[in-house]
Parts: sequence; C-alpha cells; structure tokens
Amino acid sequence: MNQKKIELYKMAYSAGTRIRLDHMEDPYAPVPDGTDGTVFCVDDLGTIHVDFDNGRSLGICPDVDRFHKIGGDV
Repeated sequence: MNQKKIELYKMAYSAGTRIRLDHMEDPYAPVPDGTDGTVFCVDDLGTIHVDFDNGRSLGICPDVDRFHKIGGDV
C-alpha cells in the first residue's frame, strides 16, 4: 500500500470512527460479519485497528477485509 493511500485511510478512519465489518478474510479467528466497532488508530502500514463491540480488538486490512462506516456522516 502506498503512502498516499495510507494517509487517506488515516483521514477517513480517524480515532472514534464507527464501522461495521461486512466480512473478514481471516480463517483462524475472524470477527463475525456484521459486528460494529470503533476505530482507535490507523497504523503506518494502513491497518485500521478497531475495538469491536463484542470485546475483541483487531486490525482490519482495507485491501482485503470488507467494512463500512456507520452513524454520523456515512
């Protein structure tokens, strides 16, 4: 992922942004589809780190996993 795309993710998914996970490509420990969460950071690799409402905290990969913003200015 290039630096420009990472900066766009950091602006679009700042801390506190609410998201809904549509599907996670993780065969070992995925967060269930439809789980909501709150972004706490986007790291320098472009991974969006989320505290999910089910108690899990996990990074989602925007180029692999499917998700969308919820609430506010969706």
